[in-house]
Amino acid sequence: MVDDYSVLGFETRAIHAGQKPDPRTGAVTVPIYQTSTYAQDGVGGTREGDYEYSRTANPTRSALEEALASLEGGRHALAFASGMAASDVVLRSTLRPGDHLVLGNDAYGGTFRLIDKVLSLWGVEHTVADLADLDEVRAAIRPETKLIWCESPTNPMLGIADIAALAGVAHDAGARLVVDNTFATPYLQNPLALGADIVLHSTTKYLGGHADVVGGAIITNEDELREQFFFLRNTAGAVPGPFDAWLTLRGVKTLALRMERHSDNAEKIVQALIKHPKVTKVYYPGLPEHPGHETAAKQMRRFGGMVSFRHVDGEQAALEVASRTKLFILAESLGGVESLIEHPGKMTHASTAGSTLQVPADLLRLSVGIEDGRDLVADLLAALG
Repeated sequence: MVDDYSVLGFETRAIHAGQKPDPRTGAVTVPIYQTSTYAQDGVGGTREGDYEYSRTANPTRSALEEALASLEGGRHALAFASGMAASDVVLRSTLRPGDHLVLGNDAYGGTFRLIDKVLSLWGVEHTVADLADLDEVRAAIRPETKLIWCESPTNPMLGIADIAALAGVAHDAGARLVVDNTFATPYLQNPLALGADIVLHSTTKYLGGHADVVGGAIITNEDELREQFFFLRNTAGAVPGPFDAWLTLRGVKTLALRMERHSDNAEKIVQALIKHPKVTKVYYPGLPEHPGHETAAKQMRRFGGMVSFRHVDGEQAALEVASRTKLFILAESLGGVESLIEHPGKMTHASTAGSTLQVPADLLRLSVGIEDGRDLVADLLAALG
């Protein structure tokens, strides 16, 4: 077997990193170690290191973590019960009462809720800034700033931040850069290689890819951060079960193939939308007129499967479109093989209402799946009328 997977291509690593055949039986697929505890060879005599209790470590979870670290080009990966559990561990491990972070002005509603409604009670302050405007980011930084929290592309407006430049701003201020890479995935973008300190994923989305598992992950190159994250995860217990880890690992194997098809179909959808009289604006970083297009082209391999657009006739018309699609399923979440449509203002981003992160009422967000692209275009056009 190959010892150094870092020299291999992405698709090869997705199938082989952390996934050697079982040494006892030769099983090609990583086993589901459905156990809560492990026999010890004498008191303290754990086998292969950390395997004493599955909240602490589990071999199926370890295989997933090795694969994710390889795909993101990081030394360490930790898997979690959800993306929000991973976010919580990053925030509580790196921030203390009196600290401050800079948050992008188009952050995921759940992230904003955690920071604004929970961390604020703990004495952590935040400032919202347009992360595409480096001068605005610099102006938002304080002496007590410890983190800049970035999404690129953002959810749901598909904004783009220059990750390498943002990392420079963070490090000049003695802060760390966290990049939520859920929309892009490690196939399209690798923030650690661009200077980020921490990469976050909701593995529920593209990494799992089949709308059948909830999970999260953190990847970093810093040994000290890994120990802090590991300690808090073990202490608080926000771990995925072995079957959840196995499902995610299964999804990872086909990530490259799926992301190519997601991107192909999204481009077809975008071309149909930009010509439609009921659409006032399309948000997709692959469009040359997108303000972040050049940056996205520099740091991403392709532009992904997420598309947002605004309806010319306002909120009610947008809601009616969401209720009329047949193939695009009206549902929250994203990144599965099936196409989804949602109204962010009333669904995933309802918590931002009344804040500087509030999304337009006439906005619809699409998670473009891997069905026949022609069928998806026809479905959406029929719903638009």
